[in-house]
Amino acid sequence: MCFARQRRSLVCSRGGALARAFTLIEVLVVVVILGIAGALVIPSMSQTGVLRVQAAVRAIVADITYLQGEAVAYQGRRVIWFGKVAERQGGAWTFVDGNGYTLAEVNGPTLNLELDFLPDPDNPSAPYSRNFDEDRYGGATIGLVDFNGGALLIFDELGGPVEQLDGPDPGDGGTVTIDGQGSQWLVAVQAYTGRVTVTKTADLGGG
Repeated sequence: MCFARQRRSLVCSRGGALARAFTLIEVLVVVVILGIAGALVIPSMSQTGVLRVQAAVRAIVADITYLQGEAVAYQGRRVIWFGKVAERQGGAWTFVDGNGYTLAEVNGPTLNLELDFLPDPDNPSAPYSRNFDEDRYGGATIGLVDFNGGALLIFDELGGPVEQLDGPDPGDGGTVTIDGQGSQWLVAVQAYTGRVTVTKTADLGGG
């Protein structure tokens, strides 16, 4: 025989054994807790894309700073070519137009990425190239690039921007914009010093 004690319901299972069941109050409490947890988690998940775009901005700043250090440490010019990304074809690396950039050393008045690319510190057999079309960057896109009117950011042996691959003239610095998840960011490199700054320039809506 089954009994109910202290407002908790008891039901009989087959064979007469007692089986505890949840009361209406207990079910409601669980539903409320799940609702609160959902209200906290879902907005956080919606911010994932924004955080990934911000990670892309940080990656650009980190790579520019790394390149400056390379130029000073090895006393040789270094360059970032915006709009060129590495692509593996067969056993060789090629460089195609894309949503990213590649880091390289300067070995003369012209640039040949197949020969001049810098190796990736985390994977020395691969070029130091970044492609923002990868999922981890949350849809970040490189917008306007203007370093002395072009897509090359060149550093001399002192870590300052210069105008040409092999010319003596100092550069004017320049800027690159990154768009994504309804926002636009501006990464600026100052003339002479090569100081890097980041500014959120616009909320574009959407995202």
